[in-house]
Amino acid sequence: MVMDVVLASRSPRRTDLLDLLGVPHRAVPSGISEEPMPGEGAEAQVVRLARRKAEHVASLEPRADLVIGADTLVVLDGSAMGQPGDAAEAAGMLRRLSGRTHTVLTGMCLLRDGDRAEGVSSTGVTFHRLSEAEIAWYVGSGEPMDKAGAYAAQGIGAVFLRRIEGSFHNVVGFPLDLFYQLLPQMRISLRDLL
Repeated sequence: MVMDVVLASRSPRRTDLLDLLGVPHRAVPSGISEEPMPGEGAEAQVVRLARRKAEHVASLEPRADLVIGADTLVVLDGSAMGQPGDAAEAAGMLRRLSGRTHTVLTGMCLLRDGDRAEGVSSTGVTFHRLSEAEIAWYVGSGEPMDKAGAYAAQGIGAVFLRRIEGSFHNVVGFPLDLFYQLLPQMRISLRDLL
């Protein structure tokens, strides 16, 4: 019997990565507010939001066998960068990232039969130095607009990445290795999902 797996996300990138594993699933966006709590650190924030997304979707899909929530932030100089609100904000984020190393954090939460497993993946990403023309061209492509930190490592934005230390899939927004490590806590193997 195939398990009913629900991804609490509207991200096509997260869906693509579950598809890469061959895990049949449905995507159900949570629609929760993603505002940080006062004084909350970035790691605590991504775990809390992943948990809230999973819990909200689990309440909408009570028959689901497994609900997966995830949340990703780009962190530079201790400051979290979510998705840009407009082209000017996207350009500003890219200027800040230019020539520097930042951290991508993804919190993940799995829910099954009242049990919960959660964790965080952290990856260091170093950008090449970007010119104003490159920033304008990239922002004009539209790709940065729904991405944490205003870039897509799996898209055109890949040309700007000089070095990645850690999980590439974390930078895309769904760390496959963390997912695999959390499954046994839910008494599930990857084979059970295929």
